Amino acid sequence: MADPLAALPADWPHRAASHFVSAAGLRWHVQVLGAEQASAGTLLLLHGTGASTHSWRGLAPLLARRRQVVMPDLPGHAYTARPTHRQGLSLPGMAAAVGALLHAMQLQPACVVGHSAGAAIAARACLDGHAAPASLVSLAGAWLPPGGVGGWLYSPLAKLLALNPLVPHYFSWQASRPAVLQRLLDSTGSVLDAAGRAGYRRLVADPAHVGAVLAMMAEWDLQPLVRDLPRLAPRLHLVIGGRDRTVPAQVAVSVAQRLPGSAIHTLDGLGHLAHEEAPAAVAALIDRLAVRPG
Repeated sequence: MADPLAALPADWPHRAASHFVSAAGLRWHVQVLGAEQASAGTLLLLHGTGASTHSWRGLAPLLARRRQVVMPDLPGHAYTARPTHRQGLSLPGMAAAVGALLHAMQLQPACVVGHSAGAAIAARACLDGHAAPASLVSLAGAWLPPGGVGGWLYSPLAKLLALNPLVPHYFSWQASRPAVLQRLLDSTGSVLDAAGRAGYRRLVADPAHVGAVLAMMAEWDLQPLVRDLPRLAPRLHLVIGGRDRTVPAQVAVSVAQRLPGSAIHTLDGLGHLAHEEAPAAVAALIDRLAVRPG
């Protein structure tokens, strides 16, 4: 990919600082908004599978009014390097890498917000001692393999295809076609604006990004996470979209049953990418849910 600053959406706030940080043997691309000593502490945003920091373009500036907001590209995604070993793209591996990034940046987030797979990474990081926020906000959390198009990535065939170096190029070529990309976005139940569609178009056009996504899905096993959920220390808030076609609402219900202290919040009329569809509504909810330690 080209210079990340040049590739950011035109409406990204000028006060967003782009950093490259070395941690866990990776060169991370991190966006930071807000003041370090903001009144509400630091908020860590972890995007979902196949996305990047661009997915927070509408939400982050709203959250940064009262807090510092830190947004990394996950390993192998967008401008963050891909791990050289397969375990680095597993769920525990990615959680440990996020912990190393927090250590390198000397950050102790008061709250972590994870979208889809980002929620699973956040929870695993907490369970394994890599992060200790007071609260964890799950936006359409992928606690179980999703259905629809997303669920295919967890299939045995997808795991086999991930080993073929030609497959990412084919996927990238197909998915970057406007009609195909639109069908993929429609399958989430969300309606994105032009900036959102353009961001995903840039990502799927990069075979390296697509290859890392396939390899990540090939390495993930969510069953240990589900088993360990009762040990999760932060207060868990499960935010679900009423029109989410990627992660069914029953997934959040199942998680809440395993963790009685958690709470479910429904955003009616929004899909899997609710934070991109209605950033003001999601920001208002997070402002209520995100609390500082103590």
